[in-house]
Amino acid sequence: MNIKRNIIFTLERRKNNNLLVTDNVPIRMRVIYGGTRIDFSTGYRIDTLKWEADKQRVKNGCTNKLKQSSSEINADLLKYYTDIQEIFKAFEVADTIPTPEQLKSTFNKKCRKDISNETEPQISKASFMNVFDEFLKECGTQNNWTDATYKKFAALKTHLTKFNSNLTFEELNDSGLIEFVNYLRDKKDMRNSSIGKQISLIKWFLRWGLKKGHHNNNAFESFNPKLKNTQKKVIFLTWDELNKLRNYKIPVTKQYLERVRDVFLFTCFTGLRYSDVYNLKTSDIKDNHIEITTVKTADSLIIELNNHSKSILEKYKDVHFENNKVLPVITNQKMNDYLKELAELAEINEPVGETYYKGNQRIDEVTPKHALLGTHAGRRTFICNALSLGILPQVVMKWTGHSDYKAMKPYIDIADDIKASAMEKFNQL
Repeated sequence: MNIKRNIIFTLERRKNNNLLVTDNVPIRMRVIYGGTRIDFSTGYRIDTLKWEADKQRVKNGCTNKLKQSSSEINADLLKYYTDIQEIFKAFEVADTIPTPEQLKSTFNKKCRKDISNETEPQISKASFMNVFDEFLKECGTQNNWTDATYKKFAALKTHLTKFNSNLTFEELNDSGLIEFVNYLRDKKDMRNSSIGKQISLIKWFLRWGLKKGHHNNNAFESFNPKLKNTQKKVIFLTWDELNKLRNYKIPVTKQYLERVRDVFLFTCFTGLRYSDVYNLKTSDIKDNHIEITTVKTADSLIIELNNHSKSILEKYKDVHFENNKVLPVITNQKMNDYLKELAELAEINEPVGETYYKGNQRIDEVTPKHALLGTHAGRRTFICNALSLGILPQVVMKWTGHSDYKAMKPYIDIADDIKASAMEKFNQL
């Protein structure tokens, strides 16, 4: 018997407010045979811009939101294709056309590594937290995690341990995951946006554990709690605020703030992330530009120098720093603390309104801008001011390494607001 079939990998079509979702879309394996169409979950998601529809694979060199690489995802897609073909061949040998239920059941069993001769999978005996440590070691090495990613998972492990020190995979069913969400909200006082990030991380771990045969609890795959959220406020300095900070005369007793200001201003005039300024070497500085490979995304960027960034480099050109570093960059946490102190002294006090949710509770807060400043505000300042000056988004993206227009949309909206308010000044003449 020959069972005619068609096996394709495609992105799920989803709409939000009648608009097609293009960000973080599930990858499905679609099997068509005998007038039947079945969609299987692959457990992976990818942005549509990173998907090659003709090849039915993730574009080389791309990663998804969970930092899973194209090679990792594509290897599993190929394995799923091979598995489903082998299943069909077995039914052909038995001269039987499988029902959709039989095909699904057989595929789900075959995709588990540790299957006994009975119907129940053999689950590893390692404890939940030991498996978590194994996950960190394997995925961290495989995906070349940064320190920031390790810290995120370390925080998740702490939350899980305090939630239930004897936690098991079986307990993280629908009700267990809901309890964890409630714990993060009620005990840890987390905003919905932060809870969403924790759930995304734990899903990554549970998906890996399922694939490795450490458990057979797939409740997490359909767990999508409704967490009200608002768009995060973009904190940046206007040109007036930037000049105010730059021209502020630092007191003699607080000269430690001078270097912090210089480093922050350098990010404001180059668009570099803190991690890239921290790692900036003398070899990265050319005559009129910087050539770097970014720490976070491994993008190779060429960023032209302007008079402002040049003057900061000139100031420290004869100062020797360890590891041939260019600027006196301290730890991110210390720099954030000092930056807030500096901005407060410079009276960067514009009230900033923020709205966020904890559960269904809407919370509105007004905070002076100096209290919200951090190192990343420098990069945002560069982008917002560059766009407000009329520099094309495509050019700004070349400097910042943003890969798609969607990531620039919030900044473009801000630039449009700045230009509109600037035009209104003519009405005052």
